Amino acid sequence: MVGFKDIIGHEQIIEHFQNAITMDKISHAYILNGPDKSGKMMLAEAFAAALQCEKKGTEGCLECHSCRQAASHNHPDIKYLTHEKINTVSVNDIRKQINQDIVIKPYSSTYKIYIVDEAEKMNQQAQNALLKTIEEPPAYAVILLLTANADSFLPTILSRCIRLNLMPVADEKIREYLMKHYQIPDYQAEISVAFAQGNVGKAIQLASSDHFNELKDSAVQLVKRIKSVDVYELGEVIKQISEYKLSINDYLDIMMVWYRDVLMYKATMDINGLIFKEHIYDIKKQASNSSYHGIQKILKALDKAKIRLNANVNFDIVMELLLLTMKEN
Repeated sequence: MVGFKDIIGHEQIIEHFQNAITMDKISHAYILNGPDKSGKMMLAEAFAAALQCEKKGTEGCLECHSCRQAASHNHPDIKYLTHEKINTVSVNDIRKQINQDIVIKPYSSTYKIYIVDEAEKMNQQAQNALLKTIEEPPAYAVILLLTANADSFLPTILSRCIRLNLMPVADEKIREYLMKHYQIPDYQAEISVAFAQGNVGKAIQLASSDHFNELKDSAVQLVKRIKSVDVYELGEVIKQISEYKLSINDYLDIMMVWYRDVLMYKATMDINGLIFKEHIYDIKKQASNSSYHGIQKILKALDKAKIRLNANVNFDIVMELLLLTMKEN
C-alpha cells in the first residue's frame, strides 16, 4: 500500500482529501471517477489509511498497527466490497456487505470505510439500496465508490456524493517515474507514455510488458518495409499481423503514432517532438518519399480499419485494404 506522497499526479484530489482531514469535514460518500489503472484504488487506500492512522495526521504513517493492517488488507474497519457475478454488483451484495454491516460500530477506529471498486457495475436495485444508506449514514461511515463511468449512476446517488474526477497525469512526470523506477531507456519510456495518455498504471503496464514490446517491434518493422512488399506477399504479412489479433487496436495505434511522427518531421524537420526518435533514419526517409496527402490518407485508413474491425468486418479483408493504402501512399 502507498501513501499520498507516493502517488504520481492527482494533486488536487490529494489536497481535497487532506484538507477534509485537517478541517474534520469528511464526507460520507465519495465518487472517484477515472479510467481503468488511473490510480483510483491507490487514492482510496491512501485516504482510508490516513483516516484510520493512529498518529492522526493528513497522511498514513505506514508504521502504526492500523496502517500495517491497512497495508495487508486486514483492517477490520476498511472493507472491500466483493461481487460474485463478473458484470454485476447486485442488490444482495450491497445489502449484505454494506447496509447490514454499516450499523455495527467500528471495531477499533474512528471510521468505518467501504471501498466499492467497479461501482459502475451496480444495477439499479443495488444503487437504490445504497442510496438509503447514503441518505442517512451513521456518523462514522465513509463510502468510496470507484468507477470508470460516474455518469452511469442515478442522479440521486450523484447528488449525495462528492465527485472527484481523475485527470491525466503530465507525460513528463510519468516518463521520469518509469526511467527511475523501472530503469528503462528514455525512448522506451517515451513510447509507453505516448500510449498511456496520462494514465500512470497503463504506462507502467506497457513499460514492463514483453508482449507490448514484441507488438511494437512487429508493427514498426512492417511500416518500415511495407513499400517494398510485393502484392502477392500481402497474405503472408496479414498472417503475421493476425498473431496479434487480440491486441489489434494497440497494433494499429503504434502504426498511427509512426505515421504521425513521419508527418510531424515532414512539417517541422524537428526530431524533438517525435515518439520514435531512435528510428529517425527511417522516419526521415519516409518523410521525404511521401506527400502530405499520402500520409493523411494512411492515417485515415488506419482510423477506418479500427472502425471496420469494431463492426466485425472480416479481419483479412480489412488488413488487405489497409496494407494496400499504406503501400500506394
